[in-house]
Amino acid sequence: MSSLHRAPTTPAGISTRSVHSGAMPESHTGSVVAPIFQTSTFVMDTPGDTRAGFDYARTGTPNRSDLEDALCELENASFAAAVNSGTSAEVAVFSALLGPGDEIIIPRDVYGGTFRLLKNEYERWGVRIRTVDLTDTEALAAAISDRTAIVWVETPSNPGLDIVDIEAAAKLAHAANAVLAVDSTFATPILQRPLDLGADLVIHSTTKFINGHSDVIGGAVLAGDGTSCPRAAEVTERLEIHLASVGLGVSPFDAWLTRRGIKTLPLRMERHCQNAQVVAEWLEGRDEIAEVIYPGLPSHPGHEVAKRQMSGFGGVVSLRTDTEARALALVANTKLITLAESLGGVESLIDHPATMTHLAVADSELSISGTFIRLSVGLEDIDDILADLDQALAATKGADGIGSGAAGNDRAPSAARPVLIG
Repeated sequence: MSSLHRAPTTPAGISTRSVHSGAMPESHTGSVVAPIFQTSTFVMDTPGDTRAGFDYARTGTPNRSDLEDALCELENASFAAAVNSGTSAEVAVFSALLGPGDEIIIPRDVYGGTFRLLKNEYERWGVRIRTVDLTDTEALAAAISDRTAIVWVETPSNPGLDIVDIEAAAKLAHAANAVLAVDSTFATPILQRPLDLGADLVIHSTTKFINGHSDVIGGAVLAGDGTSCPRAAEVTERLEIHLASVGLGVSPFDAWLTRRGIKTLPLRMERHCQNAQVVAEWLEGRDEIAEVIYPGLPSHPGHEVAKRQMSGFGGVVSLRTDTEARALALVANTKLITLAESLGGVESLIDHPATMTHLAVADSELSISGTFIRLSVGLEDIDDILADLDQALAATKGADGIGSGAAGNDRAPSAARPVLIG
């Protein structure tokens, strides 16, 4: 079985690491690009004596190790596990680190799949779920207790783009002997490195920006050195044991594709951020748009924290139109921008959560306003993106009077709690 421990070794800039870490020429043939090791098992010369640390593909493959090496170097992590989805990354963390009677604190604006997973699977095991506004440090301080095992942070969050002060949250978590886990999918290690800010765990859906081409499902769990508090010291060992037992590893081909995507990650994130900033500023000037939510805007309540802990503001812009009818018409009339779930690809994607990713909670307190839209801004020419939004908004002329959602919920997106997928 290959070891899941990694250690940053490349003394180079992040773009150089993105290209070269975990991507050395293959030793047998000299191939500059590593081959895909599409095998289920590995030969041994004598019983128990592996040639390169690999015995069975469920527990490790060369392609998976290459991806884990790259992720470790980008996140300054001591441990990485590349798994077969972002949800599997969450399953690994929750199953390895939570037990009956433990409490997990989650943010008010949390990825829907995270809430669903905890509610459907872990609550029945006796895990207590507490929802807290983690943008409010005092609220976290008041909520945390000796039962708290994990403080789970999303920053920027999905879909409301809340920004949480990672350093402040880490201090509060560690004082209570809880680990701080940060879902950093929207930021990637190019824009934000939570371990450097005090977090114990970083979680990614590598499906999104890290792979960046909408052709892979994958996830990753990364951990620091375990010195922050006694509970953190157990994290790596527990994760290794769990992952070896359950077989959540990413396939060789998907690992290979994701590692390839990382080579252009710094360039892609730079362009995502540039385009998203322009789109956000342009949308703020439109009368049809009631609110634009983007950390790069001074109007965003987390703008100053984002400036401090991020090197860019990301590729997702959220917004509210003045009516639900206009929101539905807008997403139906884009031509260049694709109406679809997910995000983080090179192409721009638009999502209407109330009727797509969060339809199943339309009649609950967790519903999202029908006026709310999430826009994943791609790498197209910015003039083409703006032209498409302009013509789509023009096509919504006269769209009004239908209300604000299946549940009549017209609160701001930052107060909404998504429950399903995408």
